[in-house]
Amino acid sequence: MRQVLTISLTKALSNEVDSFINEENMNRSELIREAVTDYIYFKKLKKLRNRMLMHSKKSNIFTDEDVFDLLS
Repeated sequence: MRQVLTISLTKALSNEVDSFINEENMNRSELIREAVTDYIYFKKLKKLRNRMLMHSKKSNIFTDEDVFDLLS
């Protein structure tokens, strides 16, 4: 089931959206769905990365080599 949302864009951003969807052969809804999905994914990834960084700093893990040495 889909829910309809209304968003407000500046004229400049709306023009960019229209240019982009024409180039990519998609519609506005497809673009916005993809953009929101990507945004949520990267926000979750950033939160996870920050949690992992805090843990790795406590464990003195700073590089890929540190991870490799720990696992070897």
